[in-house]
Amino acid sequence: MARGATEKLTGGEALVRSLIAEGIQTVFGLPGIQLDPMFNALHDAGNAISVINARHEQGTAYMAYGYAQSTGEIGAYAVVPGPGLLNTTAALSTAFSNNSRVLALTGQIPSGSIGRGHGMLHEIPHQLEVMKGLTKYAARIEHPSQAPSIVSEAFRQLRSGRPRPAGLEMAMDVMWKKAMVELRGKTPGDAPPAPDPDAIEKAAKLIGNAKQPMIFVGGGAYDACEEVKALAEMLQAPVVAYQNGRGILDERHYLSHTATAGAILWRTCDVAIAIGSRLQGERMTWGMDDNIKVVHIDIDPTEINRVMKPEIGIVADAAEATGLLVNALSKHNIKRSSREEEMLGVKGQAAEIMETKAGPQMGWIRAMRDVLPEDGLFVDEFTQVGYVSRVGFPIYKPRYNVTPGYQGTLGYGYATALGVKVAHPEKSVLSINGDGGFMFTMSEIATAVHHGINLVAIVFADGAYGNVLRMQRDLHGNRVIGSQFTNPDFVKLAESFGALGLRAETPDILKGALETGFAANRPTIIEVPVGVFPEPFDVIRPPPTRGLKG
Repeated sequence: MARGATEKLTGGEALVRSLIAEGIQTVFGLPGIQLDPMFNALHDAGNAISVINARHEQGTAYMAYGYAQSTGEIGAYAVVPGPGLLNTTAALSTAFSNNSRVLALTGQIPSGSIGRGHGMLHEIPHQLEVMKGLTKYAARIEHPSQAPSIVSEAFRQLRSGRPRPAGLEMAMDVMWKKAMVELRGKTPGDAPPAPDPDAIEKAAKLIGNAKQPMIFVGGGAYDACEEVKALAEMLQAPVVAYQNGRGILDERHYLSHTATAGAILWRTCDVAIAIGSRLQGERMTWGMDDNIKVVHIDIDPTEINRVMKPEIGIVADAAEATGLLVNALSKHNIKRSSREEEMLGVKGQAAEIMETKAGPQMGWIRAMRDVLPEDGLFVDEFTQVGYVSRVGFPIYKPRYNVTPGYQGTLGYGYATALGVKVAHPEKSVLSINGDGGFMFTMSEIATAVHHGINLVAIVFADGAYGNVLRMQRDLHGNRVIGSQFTNPDFVKLAESFGALGLRAETPDILKGALETGFAANRPTIIEVPVGVFPEPFDVIRPPPTRGLKG
């Protein structure tokens, strides 16, 4: 990358100047004594970087996650070391599990005391190792002159291969120290590995002769939308997505399906094509047998054989490999008729299952989808309506459905949605929460009001961790313990912060409340009192439809 000017800068200034050079425009952060030089530099940088503070460190990291996950770009947050960093680790683990480009920036105790156990303010043992466990790259900047090169390496990692977080720390004395620093320009990512042409050809022959092929997409295929659509239409193959990956093929397309429909089609699948997806749930839950062959495309070579060894593994960028596969199929694909009528029938079967087994949740979901604009973004939570929304809430565009993925991070949703709204200020963003999870980051209503983050959030309130309570009653002999709680009045709570508070007792009333909230263009909380919902898990993760195989 291009070299810049050499200037005498503090470590904090060198760090901020390097972030600006890399294109960072927003930092979610909480200042503190170990970060004073960095925040001084952020102040002096004027409008080059917008600083969004929060009421808890976890809020900063969740916001960075929402920003990154909904854009595919890098979301950065800054917190003090020790307990400050530890308060962000749930969000950092969520970013790690969902392949999100989040940059964690933290201070450190004075460099001479690191690892000495002196009991310095915010000292914890092995802080860098903690970050290394939740990132693809973590490093300590030990001198101001190192800041540009180490920041550059972090951004190279963030922009290369499988997206995952990175973390940097700098001791407070290094942040204050002045030295001559050679600045750099923006760092490009590495070129992805080239697809093996023999593997592409072999895959094309296998897929081209398949009678019932299926395509499964995950977050690794977000930038392969056109290629996936072309492949699906060439094969007349259903495209299935569960949490990440939804919207890669618009769910109004007859070939686009969620997991409820996917499980029906899995019964007769002979070739499963996984593109940027672990295909973990399908193989380990729906069942495998010798009649299913798997073609797995992933940029991360460690994923190819992680769950089960595929028939053909292709290590490559999803868009490039899928595009080459489409080209190669032109000479191997058998003649195929449109499956539109059949696929619409399967969609109907799935809709009937959802209505039969989760009708109350679907009533709320229809109300939300009716009001959220086509280009609006949806952030779910681990709540009863949120579970069913994974299959029942239609998603039309990639990255417009933000979830915690397999990490299942209860309480992530509201703060994450604030980050999504910061990244997309011109779009409608809807956050849905249960009362249990919402209270994890409820204090960030103050952040929304302070910064004018005009997010609309629903709180489905039943006074319990509903899923836990149902299991205690149904599976554990009514041993109800620790699963019920007392709520505030969420309308009054919102109003006390200066937000708009509304209440909706029915789906029709909710539609009106959502219209009011989006039109108000101010932070809005809508309380929805609810009772016990039907158990949703057979709907969102159907039981086996094939024989299990080791």
